[in-house]
Amino acid sequence: MAETERPERRLRPAPLLFEPAEAAADDEHFFDLEKIEDPRELLSRATDLTLAFRAATDRAVEFQALAAAQLADPKRFDRLTAADIAERAAWTEDYAKKMVDFGRDLLRSQPPK
Repeated sequence: MAETERPERRLRPAPLLFEPAEAAADDEHFFDLEKIEDPRELLSRATDLTLAFRAATDRAVEFQALAAAQLADPKRFDRLTAADIAERAAWTEDYAKKMVDFGRDLLRSQPPK
């Protein structure tokens, strides 16, 4: 698959359950995985979480790229440079430029509103 091609169908992430603050503070607690005793069930749930986090990461990166492209748009009076975007996102300037380009590609591939 070429770098610019994207799969037509996305994996559906497993539902993520938000943890109460007291559970999140416990270093040993992670989405109740520590309570699962059956290794088959543990592997299945841990795999579901891994896929969900990967899908969430991919989607969040796409939104970062869209925002970077919008912020760098030359038509904006308050346009940001790649260096400004890099500073805001804690990226290198080269990575910011790549994200702006990726975001522009995403914007071009969106159907008109």
